[in-house]
Amino acid sequence: METKVLNYRITIEPDTRVGTNESGYAAYCPTLGLADGGDTIEEAIKNIKKLIAFHIECLAKEKRSVPVDNEEEMVLTTNVRVRVDHKFSFA
Repeated sequence: METKVLNYRITIEPDTRVGTNESGYAAYCPTLGLADGGDTIEEAIKNIKKLIAFHIECLAKEKRSVPVDNEEEMVLTTNVRVRVDHKFSFA
């Protein structure tokens, strides 16, 4: 059996679990459309990596093509100045 190393971007963000209001973290892999979570950032990363591996193994077993990440895409944070004439709140 051959082992390949694939690189995928993931995003991690704080999350609140529905029904319990407990805090945790959500992890998302946009290229594969997969999401998972965990109580900590480390757990969320571990869980999404397991899910990515499982998903790719299933695609390979079904002889389907495996999407690759577009390494030219970037994720960044930027400042935006906005003029508003009325009060508003942040979600």
